[in-house]
Amino acid sequence: MAVATKPQSGAVVNPLQVAMLDRKPRSLWSDAWIRLRRNKAAMTGLAIILLFYLIAIFASYIAPFGYNDQYTEFSTMRPFWMKHSDPRFIFGTDGIGRDVLSRAIYASQVSMAVGVIPISLYLIIGGTLGMTAGFLGGRVDNALMRLTDIVYAFPGLLFLIIMGVAFRDSWLGGQLHGLVLVFVSLAVVGWEGMARLVRGQVLQGKEEEYVEAARMIGASTPRIMTKHIMPNILAPLIVSIAFSVPTAIIAEAGLSFLSLGIKGPFPSWGSMIVEGEQTIFNQPGVVLVPSLCIALIMLSFTFLGDGLRDALDPRMKQ
Repeated sequence: MAVATKPQSGAVVNPLQVAMLDRKPRSLWSDAWIRLRRNKAAMTGLAIILLFYLIAIFASYIAPFGYNDQYTEFSTMRPFWMKHSDPRFIFGTDGIGRDVLSRAIYASQVSMAVGVIPISLYLIIGGTLGMTAGFLGGRVDNALMRLTDIVYAFPGLLFLIIMGVAFRDSWLGGQLHGLVLVFVSLAVVGWEGMARLVRGQVLQGKEEEYVEAARMIGASTPRIMTKHIMPNILAPLIVSIAFSVPTAIIAEAGLSFLSLGIKGPFPSWGSMIVEGEQTIFNQPGVVLVPSLCIALIMLSFTFLGDGLRDALDPRMKQ
């Protein structure tokens, strides 16, 4: 195999060759970011996701009205594209005169929080169990994987409904308008996929030479797992997280639709859809706005997940 060398004095200098020799090699993450930026759908999804998070963070400053401000004289006001609308209420009002746009803005706080906290719990619970099972193997691996199989076999939606019915009126169900109960319920049934993924990656990674080298110099098991194996399995975990977020968001919306999620009067997109069922023909904005928000955020995370999968796959490198 030919080895590139710098041109000798007196030889014809190729500027492109010199630039290639002097250029520092890029890391995996730099290459991935460059490939991700070339994916227009993924970058559009990322921009929309960041916009939703900014709206959620600054909801109290952006929303024109409070989420529970009631203007009964303007109840069931139609959106701007229909007759008899009011410019103060762009998307109209619900049955008791609450501004639909303001409630949708505040409701974004729920969905965006669901996209962070339960997914973090997935990673903590599933990642810890999967890494422990894959690295230690033997009886520990067998016991933890059987536990994972049991949780995986239990119907997730049924468990969420049972948790909502059983603990909705408890202390846990009263925290943050019921949001803490939603977090716990989603985390309990959502970590098994992450555990399986991490275990598979650890089983493959622990046989690599860098792990053997770490053992030879006396590195402890926790250090090997956290400092050597974990950084090298982050790429598939990031992709898995990106695809898990829309699942968690739609699960929360489904629970709120069944009146087992967020407690009123604080809004969520799912509860807004329920509230607009009776007035959908006279005031479609109550259903249309939260439905579009759910669809848009789910599509954005899906596009971002596809882009991350392609960007972090070394085989996609051109």
